[in-house]
Amino acid sequence: MSLDKYEFSKAMQDYMLGFSEGEIAKLFTFFDYDRSGLVEYDEFIRTIRGPMNPARKAIVAKAFAIMDKDKGGFIDINDMRGVYNAAKHPDVTSGKKTEQQILQEFLETFETAHNMRNNDAPDYIVTKEEFEEYYNNVSASIDSDEYFSVMMNSAWNLDNSRVTKKGWKADEAPEKGGAGASKGGPARSGGVAGALGGNAKGNATAKGGAKDSGLPPMNYTEA
Repeated sequence: MSLDKYEFSKAMQDYMLGFSEGEIAKLFTFFDYDRSGLVEYDEFIRTIRGPMNPARKAIVAKAFAIMDKDKGGFIDINDMRGVYNAAKHPDVTSGKKTEQQILQEFLETFETAHNMRNNDAPDYIVTKEEFEEYYNNVSASIDSDEYFSVMMNSAWNLDNSRVTKKGWKADEAPEKGGAGASKGGPARSGGVAGALGGNAKGNATAKGGAKDSGLPPMNYTEA
């Protein structure tokens, strides 16, 4: 779902918002933060809603601390190996990709939203700012602070109620299945993450109306 410049301008005029052509052009540029020539739904919502409030930022910081296993202030491939086992990912077992490539793709998902806003290239090292921007996009579609908290706990096991390391089943494709539980990693969410697909903005956008796994569209199960 997106609007090009003509559609955006027509919408402004149809709703008689009183903007001049120059103002509409500036607004379009403001919303189109990845400079694709289109205003995507996620860009529009993220811009209207703004960044997370302090309570949500604090929750996201806890999730970041879980992933930052060596407490280096960023999440890299070594941190990922301490949380995920990609040995049985279908693309690994079929020889299409290495375990490192799978983990790098997962890291890149968290970088994408921030990189598009800043015209940066992925380096597979997720800073706290990049991690927070990923969740700014997720948060924009969630009205309730309470629901956001529940979603994050379900995704990242913030209360440490589950203790298993996660990996991928050999017989499941990445786009199917649910999120797995782990101490120090994402927790099983009843298959919500499996209902998600990634879009061009790098956000987890729901198929069927839910954008609430708190995780990129990957597939997890016990290693």
